[in-house]
Amino acid sequence: MTEEIKEVGELFKTRRKELSFSLKEVENATSIRTNHLEAIEEGREDEFLSPVYLLGFMRQYASFLELDGEKIIRDHPDAFKNRVEPHEFSYGIGTLEVRGSMGGGVKWLPNLIWAALSVALIVLAYYLSKYLGVI
Repeated sequence: MTEEIKEVGELFKTRRKELSFSLKEVENATSIRTNHLEAIEEGREDEFLSPVYLLGFMRQYASFLELDGEKIIRDHPDAFKNRVEPHEFSYGIGTLEVRGSMGGGVKWLPNLIWAALSVALIVLAYYLSKYLGVI
């Protein structure tokens, strides 16, 4: 836990109190749980599953408090430096293969049935109108 992340948390806490919001009100408005809001305000970054969650929640919280989240990140580079860890991803066997759908089977048959019914209905309407003398 760095001092700079605590500063950022204090900024959020001060702004929330200026706007007279309780943590529960912020939770209801942002859908960020109270324990995460408290962790942000106290600078406890280890409470989050991933640094990506921390940054995302902070941006959302900043937006709610009418703060510029991107400016906060720029103004406190040490607090957010190397927070987003690169994820390892390797292409293994089968990752690019085309998989069949769960439904499987023939996909064009229902369309063919609807088209045939539509044509039959049009032909029936034509002969009925001819029989009744409409045309």
